[in-house]
Amino acid sequence: MAEINVVPYIDVMLVLLVIFMITTPLLTQGVKINLPQASANPITTKDNQPVIISVDQYGRYYLNISATPNQPIAPEDLATRVAAQVIFDKQQHDNRPILIKGDTNVNYGKVVEAMVLLQKSGVSNVGLMTDPNQQNVG
Repeated sequence: MAEINVVPYIDVMLVLLVIFMITTPLLTQGVKINLPQASANPITTKDNQPVIISVDQYGRYYLNISATPNQPIAPEDLATRVAAQVIFDKQQHDNRPILIKGDTNVNYGKVVEAMVLLQKSGVSNVGLMTDPNQQNVG
């Protein structure tokens, strides 16, 4: 009586399982962001203000917690300042929200660059600010 030997098939399946286990985490890399919903409610803050990175129409960055929030800040200085704030907030067990506010006319690439800077600074979640008074166009 002839029987089918299934051991080679099991070996192949185990190799495929290992390959999928290794490649799956590589597919989920990128900047984590929380996209605002059209019907989103405003964020309520406690005693501390959120960290807001503003990108004007010319692609310049501003940081609301810097000494001069109305002056543009260099990308390297922005990353350093935010990294220091993230470390301080972790030491204080504070979960301060970090938001990006982009001008309507800014190149989308500048907003993505800001998100990459924040990711390199140790920020795990980034929110995008919208103007609740503007009408949805669509």
